[in-house]
Amino acid sequence: MIGIALLAIGLVLIIEGLVYALAPSLVEQLLEALRALPEEQRRMLGLAALALGVFLVWLAKSLGA
Repeated sequence: MIGIALLAIGLVLIIEGLVYALAPSLVEQLLEALRALPEEQRRMLGLAALALGVFLVWLAKSLGA
């Protein structure tokens, strides 16, 4: 269980690091766009990302990961 959690955290850090390394100006533009959204829309976006993440983890586990 701990191994899977470490794997997941490592994969997130790899993807985050790639985004910041390859397109830092794009990250700044994305943050500005997020600031322009009302708080409720940001909350809904976060909940949608959370639901998608839970679904992907469930799918991966059901496929044997």
